[in-house]
Amino acid sequence: MASGFFAVLDDIAALMDDIAVTSKIATRKTAAILGDDLAVNAEKATGFLSSRELPVIWAITKGSFINKLIIIPVALLLNVFFPAAIKVILVIGGAYLAYEGVEKIVEHFFHRSGDAHPIEEKEKENDAEAEKAKIKSAIVTDFILSIEIVIIALGTVLDKTLTIQIMTVTVVALLATVGVYGIVALIVRMDDAGFRLIKHSDNHGFLFWLGGILVKSLPVVIRFLGVIGTIALILVSGGIFVHNIDYLHHILPELPPVVKEFMTGLVVGSVAVAVVTGVKKIISLI
Repeated sequence: MASGFFAVLDDIAALMDDIAVTSKIATRKTAAILGDDLAVNAEKATGFLSSRELPVIWAITKGSFINKLIIIPVALLLNVFFPAAIKVILVIGGAYLAYEGVEKIVEHFFHRSGDAHPIEEKEKENDAEAEKAKIKSAIVTDFILSIEIVIIALGTVLDKTLTIQIMTVTVVALLATVGVYGIVALIVRMDDAGFRLIKHSDNHGFLFWLGGILVKSLPVVIRFLGVIGTIALILVSGGIFVHNIDYLHHILPELPPVVKEFMTGLVVGSVAVAVVTGVKKIISLI
């Protein structure tokens, strides 16, 4: 009886060891997409009143957990019964990411509001409806990026048992959500941490200097993440198309992969923006 019990424990230990190894490999494979996920979601989680930053991040985090609960079982079932559907879903999601990235560029260069009403713009940004819209947009983007993370993680364990597949993908998905949004929360609270350091420094010394750096760095970090987030959207979308459509994968082989993926994402996003803009104009005329 005792030997049977210890045999079970030994099997569990072996299983956990296998999951740890596969999770490490899968996490390494998804590191690039996790970096993109961080940049995109940090940009989307900013622009709110200080008192609303953490509630907004928590709302997006809960949405991310729900996304993973939907994606993981669906991905596992599709992989067993209809693997071709995974590629179709990835391409559709890539088109959405490309559209979002190019739309940001178009908005920045062609639809920027003037500086005559900065207070009104800030109030609009912190309006409840604007907050809900931005949370919804962040959750939708997270959903698409989560598909990519789950599919990549699943692809590293296709030769393993179903149990290891389930556990590995789950571990990677949870690490992605907790890690990404934990870092996002730290970023958006940089200024509050800086003010606290300044408050307890008696306006001199290392803490005062560090607090000042944190306060002054936050706007720069947010702008930087906004740019990186937009580039990440285009790169991720281009990567989805290049890696899942054979023609695009083999075209222009002399180009560096990053350049090819960015160009692909930019072209797809431009077409998507043009189509959506045209449809909106047609609808407005009806």
